[in-house]
Amino acid sequence: MTTHWSVVQAAAQPKMPECRQALEILCQTYWFPVYAYLRRWGHTQDAAEDFTQGFFTHLLERDGFRLADRERGRFRSFLLSALKNFISNEQDKKHALKRGGGRTILSLDLAEAEGRYAVQSPQASSPERVFERSWALTILDKAMTRLQTELTDRNKGDLFNHLKGYMTVDSDTVPYQATAQALGMTETAVKVAVHRLRKRYRELLRDEIAQTVSKEMHIDEEIGNLFSALAR
Repeated sequence: MTTHWSVVQAAAQPKMPECRQALEILCQTYWFPVYAYLRRWGHTQDAAEDFTQGFFTHLLERDGFRLADRERGRFRSFLLSALKNFISNEQDKKHALKRGGGRTILSLDLAEAEGRYAVQSPQASSPERVFERSWALTILDKAMTRLQTELTDRNKGDLFNHLKGYMTVDSDTVPYQATAQALGMTETAVKVAVHRLRKRYRELLRDEIAQTVSKEMHIDEEIGNLFSALAR
């Protein structure tokens, strides 16, 4: 499997043919935390989209991903720091019309973005907290998508669709009867399947987080940060 840091390294080499694809992967994965930060910072929908485009274009043209070294720490911290520097520089230059440089490097569904922003971004939160929360939800979604892919590849997509709602529910008192009937399984079999999927989901989530930190010893701390961001 292509790792997170191998993608970052490819994006850091603009002369390599893999750079464009790597950049698109990073953009499609992490554009929403950037967009949400910009919206909370006070930008309109259009301006936030433009700045998001401009930010990733800036990272590409200025070899910005070259500074994202795994040994230097968390990719989350790198991206937020780079975004703050980009906004500050753009303000100083006051080139509002050049935010995106006239280039579109990724397609953003603004309607979807605003829907996500409204649901995922508490109004009282600071731009930094909105970024952290959006980042956490992005990581959770990546792990869930991988779990869905694994089950679909094993012809168990229907099982995933019925059980995905149980992945983030900690209580063992949730009802299983309707799900068991829909799947043609016993409640005991459904509980066993849920237990196994939760275990695999936790493994995938841990792997996703491991790919964004510098050392294994930081994984548990980052998991704590992730759920702390969701609780705010």
